[in-house]
Amino acid sequence: MFDTKDQDLLNSDNDLQLVKGCIDGDLVSQKKLYERFAKKMMGVCLRYADNYEDAQDILQDGLIKVFKNIDSFKGSGSLEGWIRRIVVNTALATYRTSNPLRLSKGSEELEYIPASDDDILGSISVKDLLNIIRKLPSGYRIVFNLYAIEGYSHKEIAEQLDITESTSKSQYSRARSLLQKIIQSEEVS
Repeated sequence: MFDTKDQDLLNSDNDLQLVKGCIDGDLVSQKKLYERFAKKMMGVCLRYADNYEDAQDILQDGLIKVFKNIDSFKGSGSLEGWIRRIVVNTALATYRTSNPLRLSKGSEELEYIPASDDDILGSISVKDLLNIIRKLPSGYRIVFNLYAIEGYSHKEIAEQLDITESTSKSQYSRARSLLQKIIQSEEVS
């Protein structure tokens, strides 16, 4: 029986073979890569997009970038993480091009509101939380996804979205507060 380290090595070896096949133009390898990651990456796209059709467009654009740049994957990290990074960056690029004014750039109009102590977000299923996150306004949703789910720092988010760090913090705090209100209202209903 394999332990976790053995399984990670197997996945890593399989990933490297899959990548090599894609670089060589092997259609079977390309199809395997697509089938292995498309569904997971669609979940990522749905968190950033305003609707299903936009998520499909982001997924398609992101996977095209993956296949065009597959030779730049060096195997130093996980293949899934590398693909996720490309898909998230594609979603952000799409957002920046189509909605350049949705996020406020001025820190003077936004104030960072620390998260409350109630952990209402911890008492909800992941599936329900993701559906509720999709109800957030785009700016809140993107910052919330980047910070709470993808693990970016507020400094990294600010750089990615061309906003101030305090704006990122404020957007996250407001997203969290709005999520709590939505969850509370749905629990009452």
